[in-house]
Amino acid sequence: MAWLRKLYGELKLQVNEAKSAVCSAFGRKFLGYALWVAKGREVKCKVADKALGNFKARIRQLTRRSGGCSMAQVVDRLKPYLLGWKAYFGMAQTPGVWRELDEWLRHRLRAIQLKHWNRPRTIYRELKALGAAEHVARQVATNSRRWWRNSDRLLKTVLTIAYFDRLGLPRLS
Repeated sequence: MAWLRKLYGELKLQVNEAKSAVCSAFGRKFLGYALWVAKGREVKCKVADKALGNFKARIRQLTRRSGGCSMAQVVDRLKPYLLGWKAYFGMAQTPGVWRELDEWLRHRLRAIQLKHWNRPRTIYRELKALGAAEHVARQVATNSRRWWRNSDRLLKTVLTIAYFDRLGLPRLS
């Protein structure tokens, strides 16, 4: 570190002691990325945990359930952020993380859709209009106040990936 301070001092640069360290690259974050070792001792990069947390926090902020927007408006609000995030972290070599984020995002949007429909009668009517089977629409409507739980099981058969593709939601994976 002393050698780096001297070298950078000659270049009229200042070392930020809080951010800089002389150590292994593993366990350190750089611009939202972290390194990990895969099978065969191959070094790969992934999205850092803090960046993933910030992503989820921002998605929660953009998709508040009480926002009073239609699903198309929510998707339009999400689209620029998702495309920018995907472009920036596109070098990450963790396809499983991308799939998990995709699933989590659609799960959240399904819960928001249920919350928007709010009443059991409306949920039943809207699900039937989307082509849901009788027993699926009835079961989801009777458990109407459990938005998060309902949005993962039977609702997946109605609000599918293709449904969100038609709305224009970009995929992360």
